[in-house]
Amino acid sequence: MKTHESEEMYLETILLLRTRMQSVRSVDIVEELGYAKSSVSRAVNLLLKQGYITIENGGEISLTEKGQKKAEDVYEKHRVFTEIFVRMGAPRPLAEENACRMEHVISDDLFAILKKNLEK
Repeated sequence: MKTHESEEMYLETILLLRTRMQSVRSVDIVEELGYAKSSVSRAVNLLLKQGYITIENGGEISLTEKGQKKAEDVYEKHRVFTEIFVRMGAPRPLAEENACRMEHVISDDLFAILKKNLEK
């Protein structure tokens, strides 16, 4: 995992997988993202070392409180950006694709301003 963006993407993926399945393992992340097993394994180990996830004996991955918070923050940005772009007339697939890019680079301060204006 080379960037902060990758870390967030993996956490968001784990969060979303947990909404669809009872337990998440590395193989589920591989299938969801289409990445090589070795890449996912490296990323999972880094997330474990950083305290974002835990891994049970059976390989089940769970988000820690810290990981859950970070994943929810990223996903919230994704949802807000998608909604903004759709309201502006963008087709949902285009809105989703660009929200995915922007969620990783916007500052928390600017995001708070956007979110506040969206709620008006």
